[in-house]
Amino acid sequence: MKILKLLFILLLFNCSNSVPTINLPDELNETSGLEAIDSELITFNDSGGEAKLYYLNQNGSIVYEREIIGASNIDWEDITLDSAFIYIADIGNNLDRRRDLNIIKVPIDKRDSSSFELIEFYYPEQERFDTPYDSSQYDAEALVSINDSLYLFTKNKLKVLTEVYRLPKEAGKYKAEKIGTINTKSIITSADYNNFINLLAFTSTVDFTNYSLQTIENFNIDSLTNLKINTNLIPVGKSQIEAVKIIDLNSFWISSEDEASSSSARLFKLNLY
Repeated sequence: MKILKLLFILLLFNCSNSVPTINLPDELNETSGLEAIDSELITFNDSGGEAKLYYLNQNGSIVYEREIIGASNIDWEDITLDSAFIYIADIGNNLDRRRDLNIIKVPIDKRDSSSFELIEFYYPEQERFDTPYDSSQYDAEALVSINDSLYLFTKNKLKVLTEVYRLPKEAGKYKAEKIGTINTKSIITSADYNNFINLLAFTSTVDFTNYSLQTIENFNIDSLTNLKINTNLIPVGKSQIEAVKIIDLNSFWISSEDEASSSSARLFKLNLY
């Protein structure tokens, strides 16, 4: 019986480390955010990295570097797109101190490095601008595009859930519009939405050691109540996971920052079934 129990534990351990892993180049030590155009993935570094997008092939090699000339990277956290533009979320706000939150809007043509616009915003409910890290409510690391609007999902560490805010896609200065709350029972570190299959995906964590993939099928941004959230542990060991890109209902690209436990930032292809 003890031998069978040991074999079972070993099987679980091996399964939990079987996700295909790609080590990313040294230039991408803090990858945060994933998008895809055709067969290429797009990512960047957060927290003071260069204002640059990196285009990767599916082996994780950099095939193109796109500098956004004149833009700054204070704390880039996520990326989304529509048919004409890419939207880069400079929204990291760990201590709720920032008064310069913005989304950088650039043409989808990767050869255009000199054109960008800013969608600047603030949270109208925010009254305090200096919060302990473990109780901040106005940090965010998740952005998606749905129809003619952008949607932010906050990283609410005080309430351990996410609040949903809407912004227009046009350049300007805005008051973010809170449209609801999703009780994720965890802290959201990235998001993606696929409008062809109506799937919303989050990466999330409770303890910043283990991360999960949360998915909501048949997602409707106009109906945020009674949502069924499917949660699956991301079995890659200790990682700081901050990006997800939907491939299909059961497959996802996920990336993690460089950790002491790994030699580089990593890209994973996660298959649920």
